[in-house]
Amino acid sequence: MPEFRQNFVTKEWVIIASERAKRPDQMSTGLEPRPQPPAFREDCPFCPGHEDRTPPPVMVSEQGGQWAVRVVPNKFAALRSDERPCREQNGPFLRAGGFGIAEVVIESPHHDVTLETLPLGRVELVLRAFRSRHLAIASDPRINLVSIFRNYGPLAGTSLEHPHSQIIATPIVPPHVRDPWRHAQLHFDTTGRCAYCEMVEGELAARVRVLVETPHFVSFVPYAAKTPFETRIYPKRHHASFSWASDAEVADLAKVLRDTLQRMRLGLRNPDYNFIIRSAGSGDEDVRHLHWYLVIIPKITTPAGFEIGSGIYINTVAPEGAAEYLRGVQTDA
Repeated sequence: MPEFRQNFVTKEWVIIASERAKRPDQMSTGLEPRPQPPAFREDCPFCPGHEDRTPPPVMVSEQGGQWAVRVVPNKFAALRSDERPCREQNGPFLRAGGFGIAEVVIESPHHDVTLETLPLGRVELVLRAFRSRHLAIASDPRINLVSIFRNYGPLAGTSLEHPHSQIIATPIVPPHVRDPWRHAQLHFDTTGRCAYCEMVEGELAARVRVLVETPHFVSFVPYAAKTPFETRIYPKRHHASFSWASDAEVADLAKVLRDTLQRMRLGLRNPDYNFIIRSAGSGDEDVRHLHWYLVIIPKITTPAGFEIGSGIYINTVAPEGAAEYLRGVQTDA
């Protein structure tokens, strides 16, 4: 039977209607297998030897005498760092200059790998680059939000197959981000507790939606997942900003992220996906009501008219079934 479920933090509703879809192990049937890319492409600006095709790097991590991770300004950014961030009122309408910082994290010199197939140490280097750039960018007083995300595959919005992630920092915190923070603040003001910590405790107690648990992190399909196989990774230690993650936490996150992505790759036939690191805004790194996390969204279904019109998503795979299926996938992690 279908049912409504509410997100504990945001208060958003979803409909779980698993009888409308295939079983979890059949969700990827009929999808065209993704062709294996070559190890090197002459027309790829991110492949080694083509470093002059990108702007000069703002950060380089080396390993074994060559670069392992490069962070470069986005050559085709929608925002510009030389614009003015000031807001201007024009009658009832508000505008602001197109100021922002946009960078590309080139995750490997090899064209034919991705995060879940990289050696664990290389995944950790990528996460360290995320943390380093987050800290550096957030120190700019004009920046209020740093977004770190990865688009994998055309359905997720990527145009280059070479393994890379992106960082976009803006002076504006949009309602899509701000509204959940307000709910979390209200919960803290009412109960004296972090809503995210309570949610994690609830998932750990229930166990049925947990995928991976380590000393520092837990990966699970949330109770009110909006889409099939949506998965979240939360730190067990309460802190608001990813940029404040310790070295031990970054190393542990590399294991959990790689393991979780491998389960999706093997169990869902290498789906397109987005992942986003949700972190506190600049200057709010020490607030008590926020708790950073990473969300992974496989692009298996497409929101339709009802979802767009109502904001209520219909998830055709029960989170418990999705978690049970992914737990059964064997990985090398």
